[in-house]
Amino acid sequence: MDNAPARAPHIVVVGGGISGLAAAHRLLAAGARVTVLEGSAVLGGKLLAGEIEGVPVDLGAESMLARRPEGVELARAVGLEDRLQAPATANAALWTRGALRPMPTGHVMGVPADPAGLHGILSAEGLARVAQDRDLAPSEVGEDIGVGEFVAKRVGREVVDRLVEPLLGGVYAGDAYKISMRAAVPQLFEAARTHSSLLDGVQDIQARAAARQQTGPVFAGLDGGIGTLPGAVADAVRAQGGDIRTGTPVLALARTADGWRIRTDSELIDADGVILSTPAWSASTLLAEESPAAAAELAEVEYASMALVTLAFRRSDLAGLAERSGFLVPPVDGRTIKAATFSTHKWSWVKERGSDLFVLRTSIGRYGEERHLDWDDADLVDVSLGDLGEAVGLSAKPVATAVNRWIGGLPQYPVGHLAKVARIRAQVAELPGLRVCGAVYDGVGIPACVASAQRAADEIIATSTLARNTQSDAGQ
Repeated sequence: MDNAPARAPHIVVVGGGISGLAAAHRLLAAGARVTVLEGSAVLGGKLLAGEIEGVPVDLGAESMLARRPEGVELARAVGLEDRLQAPATANAALWTRGALRPMPTGHVMGVPADPAGLHGILSAEGLARVAQDRDLAPSEVGEDIGVGEFVAKRVGREVVDRLVEPLLGGVYAGDAYKISMRAAVPQLFEAARTHSSLLDGVQDIQARAAARQQTGPVFAGLDGGIGTLPGAVADAVRAQGGDIRTGTPVLALARTADGWRIRTDSELIDADGVILSTPAWSASTLLAEESPAAAAELAEVEYASMALVTLAFRRSDLAGLAERSGFLVPPVDGRTIKAATFSTHKWSWVKERGSDLFVLRTSIGRYGEERHLDWDDADLVDVSLGDLGEAVGLSAKPVATAVNRWIGGLPQYPVGHLAKVARIRAQVAELPGLRVCGAVYDGVGIPACVASAQRAADEIIATSTLARNTQSDAGQ
C-alpha cells in the first residue's frame, strides 16, 4: 500500500463570512478537503445583497479598496471580473457647520498636508492651529498612539473633530481619539515616527504615492452589489468539492490524537485542521479550553454596532439633488446620522436598474453612541429623513424603506491592537493545525479580510501536523 495516494487533509472552516469563504477557496486550491460551517441561515457576514422596491442594493458593506489587490483578485477568480465597477462619482461632501462643504483633497485620513482648502470646515483659530505644526517640538509616538490623540497634539482638535473623525468613523465606526494609529493608519504612524512635522509627513506620503503613479479607481463595487461576492465565492467553493453548511453553529472544538473534533448542534466532525473565521467573542468561546490565553485576549475585543437605513424615492422628487456620492457628518455637529450615500449617483448599476427611483442610505450609530439602535425602524427612518431635510432640503416621502441593524458589526482597534493580535496568533500557533482569521486581526475592509484568510489557509496547509497525518495515511 506504500504507493497509495496521500489523503487530502480535511480542514473545517468555522464561519461563512467573506473571510471564511476566502479561506475555503484558498484551501481547495491547495488540494485540501474543506467543510465550511456557518451558524446562521445566510453566508456573507457583513456583506449582504438585497433589494428595495425591486432595485438590487447592498444592505451591508457596499465597496472595497481597489488599490489593495486581494478583494479584486478574489472577485476575478470566482468569475466576477466583468461585474467589477468603479463608483460613477467620488464627489463627496462634509455636512458641517450647518452646510454641505466639498470634501478637501490632499489629506491622509483627514490629516491635511496644507491648511489651504479647509476654510469653512475649520474656524480661523483652527486654521491657525494647523499652521503651528512646523513650529512645535517633535512628538513621540512610542509603540503606538491614538490617531486623534496624536493629530490633535500636532494640528489641533478641530482637524480631528471635523475631518479625521468622520473619515475614520466611516471605516471603524469608532472613536478617533482611541483608535490605534499604527493599526488603522500605518502610513501616518510611520510618517509620525520619521518626521518632526506632521504636515511634512503627510506631504511625504503624498509624494511617494505620486511617484508610484497609481492609476485607476481607489474603490470598487460589483454590478448588483458587493453583497453578491460571498455567493459567488461559495459557488466556486462548491464547484471545487467544498461542503458548505448553513444553520450549523459550532458549539465546541477539541484536540484529538490525530487532529481536531468539532461539535455542532447535530454531529461530531473530525478534521486535520481548523480555521476559526468568527467574531472575537465566538472565537474566544471556542478556544476557551484549548487556549485560555488566546481566549482571554479575544474576549477583550470590543465592537461597534450600527444601523443602515435604505430609502427609495421617486426620482422626479429628487431631481434637484446635487450630483455627489454622498456626505459624511462629524459627530461634533450633534447629528444623528453619521453619513449618507446617494446610491443612485454613486453606482451606475443602481441608476440603471431603478429607472424611475432614487436610492440613498444613511448610517446611524458608532462605538459608544448606540442608543438609537433600540429605536423602532420607523423612528430611524424619520430621524434620517429629518437630517436629510436639513442637509440637502429633502422633503419628499420615500416609497419604500429598509432598516438593517448590524449589532457587533465592527471590531474596534484601540491603541495596542497589533500587539494584542500578535499575542493571539502566537498563542494559537501553539495549537497544531489551527489558525484564526477575519476582521478582528488585520483590518476590517474586504481586501484585509481576504488577506487574513489566505494567510491562515497557507499556514494551515504548511503545518507539520497535516504533513505528518497525510504521510501516515498514505502508508496505511
